[in-house]
Amino acid sequence: MEHAIVFLDRESVGANVRKPDFPHTYTEYQSTWTPEDIVDRLKDATIALINKVPMRAEVLKQLPKLKLIAVAATGTDVVDKAYCKENGITVVNIRNYAFNTVPEHVIALMFALRRNLLAYVQDVKNGRWAEVDQFCFFDHPIRDIAGSTMGIVGYGAIGKEVAKRAECLGMKILPYDVFPQEGLVDLETVLKESDVITLHCPLTPETENMIGAKELKMMKPTSILINTARGGLVDEAALAEALKVGTIAGAGFDVLTKEPPKEGNILLDLDMPNLIVTPHVAWASREAMQILADQLIDNIEAFVAEKPQNVVV
Repeated sequence: MEHAIVFLDRESVGANVRKPDFPHTYTEYQSTWTPEDIVDRLKDATIALINKVPMRAEVLKQLPKLKLIAVAATGTDVVDKAYCKENGITVVNIRNYAFNTVPEHVIALMFALRRNLLAYVQDVKNGRWAEVDQFCFFDHPIRDIAGSTMGIVGYGAIGKEVAKRAECLGMKILPYDVFPQEGLVDLETVLKESDVITLHCPLTPETENMIGAKELKMMKPTSILINTARGGLVDEAALAEALKVGTIAGAGFDVLTKEPPKEGNILLDLDMPNLIVTPHVAWASREAMQILADQLIDNIEAFVAEKPQNVVV
């Protein structure tokens, strides 16, 4: 059988995507957004490669030839997995590829916020340094990383890699996860005792807005919140208010509830140096993207060989 492979958002993977080692045709599009385009481009496809293209039931119903959706990411919330399961469409994802890039992004955000780097850089640009009589000024609090406590919400592969790096910096780790493991603490302990909280869990109905006004008020006023997982994990309106009134000291987000934020976002309306928002790039080191691209093809080759791997249940 010759498979028809279609990559709907090729521009999302900045790496070399090798040719699969089985008979196939291959078509790629830099981006695809409308349901009409999805259906038109996948009408003859047996294998769809996607990253963030939504694959909902109303679209999937019009694609009877489709056998495999290979997601070029770990998160699969863009796919109607219930429909796929009921209709014999296999869904596979990428795993354990961002073991360096995401933790490094978390650590970078943590340093920038704990040391108030953005505020000081902006002050220097605005001439504040030239106004003082001493050799420096202390307009914004600077806090050590060593000796502080990091709470990790979602203690899977990425969470554990973050923990390794944080421990090397002299931090105490408070891990939380819904899956039982040795050494876990409850979420309330994480919220109340952490100086830095970093989120590494999937977006599900159970985790949506898991950090809201109530949880933010439980955090220390000197603590910071980092989210490189999914925007929907945090109530963004509640976070905006918490930053405005000083409920917490800062936040570093690589994700928003709707991406790209074409209709705006409440966090982007804030002009505050203690809020850093990056455009969903924590995963995107060159090295990590090549691992992802290689595993993407590994996944579809394994499926065609009738030895599927990284199947999303």
